[in-house]
Amino acid sequence: MLELLSNPTVWASFFTLTVMEIVLGIDNIVFISMIINRLPPEQAEKARRLGLLLALVFRIVLLMFLTWIIGLQADLFSLFGQSFSWRDLILLGGGVFLIYKATAEIHEEFEGETEAETAERMSVRSFAKIIGQIIIIDLVFSVDSIVTAIGMAEHVEVMVAAVIVAVAVMYVASATISEFIKRHPTTKMLALSFLLLIGVSLVADGLGFHIPRGYIYAAMGFSVMVEAINILAGRKRRKTP
Repeated sequence: MLELLSNPTVWASFFTLTVMEIVLGIDNIVFISMIINRLPPEQAEKARRLGLLLALVFRIVLLMFLTWIIGLQADLFSLFGQSFSWRDLILLGGGVFLIYKATAEIHEEFEGETEAETAERMSVRSFAKIIGQIIIIDLVFSVDSIVTAIGMAEHVEVMVAAVIVAVAVMYVASATISEFIKRHPTTKMLALSFLLLIGVSLVADGLGFHIPRGYIYAAMGFSVMVEAINILAGRKRRKTP
């Protein structure tokens, strides 16, 4: 352990991997922040904490099974000339789920509901159901995250430390993002668009068409910047007599 702490290469891989894990965690943060907003405040906070705790647990547990994780990348079968591994199938399933979830939420936003319909939906949208959906996405993003970690660091200790720091940052950021979405309803549609984009990228990865995450995050960053300008302009208009 002392040898690792005194090795500059290890520190470089730790900082690089931490930044990468934080960037990859953006997807996780957006989904959790989006899905918990329909819960009562006390349950939403509990769901947020539990969701991020599960994200941390999944990542650390997966790191303990590196051989199994590496095996997930081995070809399982071929279809129409395209090889598929367990990782591909997990990404495909997660991507399809995100696309479905984002589309369903957009439908609800535009179609509107009566009070009776809202009450009925909220009774079905139980805390346990929300946690179940968070678990599915946490698992998908954890597999993607750990596969990246394996290629960037040689020591499990470094990977675990980077994951812990990244999830801690995600925990702090998720509260701010969730509250921001709640205060500004227009950003909800933006978040749903992000989920659609992330879902499409996961499906593409599962089918062997890798879309560089830099392009996706650049598009998301530009959209956030435009929305921030719109919010500031709206505040200025409201203050102007």
